Amino acid sequence: MNKFVVSFYAVLALAGCSAAPSQPDAKPELRDAPLADARIGGPFMLTDQNGKKRSDKEFTGQFRIIYFGYTNCPDICTPDVQHLMAGLTRFEKAQPALAGKVQPIFITVDPARDTPAVLKQFVEAFHPRLIGLTGNEAEIAALAKAYATTYQKVEGSTPGSYLMSHLQLPYLMGPDGRPLALLPADKPDTEVNEGTPEMVAAELAKWVR
Repeated sequence: MNKFVVSFYAVLALAGCSAAPSQPDAKPELRDAPLADARIGGPFMLTDQNGKKRSDKEFTGQFRIIYFGYTNCPDICTPDVQHLMAGLTRFEKAQPALAGKVQPIFITVDPARDTPAVLKQFVEAFHPRLIGLTGNEAEIAALAKAYATTYQKVEGSTPGSYLMSHLQLPYLMGPDGRPLALLPADKPDTEVNEGTPEMVAAELAKWVR
């Protein structure tokens, strides 16, 4: 896992401790979320897996799981998305009304290969409500910058065999489009397993209301 992301999780863990509610069973206020004051997020107009234009405005009032990745990712994106969507599924079973307020979104950082048709096959493998978004290179670059994420093309042995190096930042965004927290989708190399669907579901239950 990227060292930057490990540090990011460590900071969030400390922030979560300082923002703990006084009552054990009470949900913390959204203003106390780890990323509540971060300048992350922004408007977009991209194309989904069905070839339909989708704007950020249509998700106003919904919580959003935002993940930047690509379908040809060999060992990161698939398990990350699998953990995120398995966590959302657990949350749906436990609290269906609240889970209905959460919209999962996968945004490609490889628009040259991730056409709507490719995205459709990818997202349908993980969750029926997962939306895949693509656009031109300029649109994706601008949105990635707005979401404080980075990516870079790593050339392969042939023109079409390249990889995309990118950060792993599964965001939970609030109904106003502002960031709340990072979801624990992956499994850092620590003694604590932070990548289980149970922990994703617990984090959703903590903030979604």
